[in-house]
Amino acid sequence: MSDQIIEARRQFLRYTMGSALVAGVTGSSVLPALVHAMGKIPEQLIAGKSIYDMRGTVFVDGKLANESTYISANSLVETGRSSYVVFVIGFDAHILRDNSKVQFKGKDNIEESLRLATGKLLSVFGARTGGSVHQVQTSTATIGIRGTGLYVESEDDLSYACTCYGHVDIVANADPSQQEKVIATHHDSPRYIGKGGGYSQLITPAPMKNHTDEELMLIEQLVGRKPAFSTLKSYTAPRKGY
Repeated sequence: MSDQIIEARRQFLRYTMGSALVAGVTGSSVLPALVHAMGKIPEQLIAGKSIYDMRGTVFVDGKLANESTYISANSLVETGRSSYVVFVIGFDAHILRDNSKVQFKGKDNIEESLRLATGKLLSVFGARTGGSVHQVQTSTATIGIRGTGLYVESEDDLSYACTCYGHVDIVANADPSQQEKVIATHHDSPRYIGKGGGYSQLITPAPMKNHTDEELMLIEQLVGRKPAFSTLKSYTAPRKGY
C-alpha cells in the first residue's frame, strides 16, 4: 500500500472524526464514512507501531503523545476534550474516545487486564493462549472476556457494556453475587451496571449505542482479523452516497 493512500485514509478519518466532534457527538460512531469512501479499511498495522491515528490531546504514561509514541501492555492512556486515539497493543486494538482514561496491565506486549477509570472505549481482543481470561474493569463492573469485541463506558455511578460478539462474564462490583454470562454474535445483550444505592438489580438491559460495525471492522483489521459477524463481508467497496 502506498504512502499516499495511507495518508489519504488518515486525513479522511481526521475529517470524519473532527466533524463529529464539532457537532458534539463524540460518544457516537464517526467511522462509517471512512470505510465506505475509501472502499476498504486500512491494512494491518506494521509491527512495532502502536498508534494508527489520533486527534487533539492524548497522553501516554503522562507524556504528550504523537503518532510515533509506543503504547505498552502497562501503559496509561488519557484523552482530553475533543480528542481520540486509535491504537494497538499486541493482539488487541482500541478506540479511546474523548475525556477518557484507561490503565493497561500485562507483560511481553500482551494485555492481561485494563481499567477504564472514566470515559468510553471500544476494543477487540484476540484469543489468549491456554484459555486465559482478559479482565476489563470499569467504575461499577468487572468483565472477564475471551476473544471478544466489547464497547464500554465508565461513569462514577454507572457503566455500560455491549458485548459486540463473543463471550463475557459480567460481575457487579457493588454486589459480586450479581453476575451474568453473555454470549453474543452481534450486539445481542448490552447491559447497564449500576453502583448500588438501594437498587436491588444492578445489571439491567440497555440499548446498543455509541459504536458501530464499521469501527469494529477498522480495529479488527489493524490486528489482522475480521469481526465475528458475517454481515461485514459485504463492506468491501464504496457505497453510493459517500
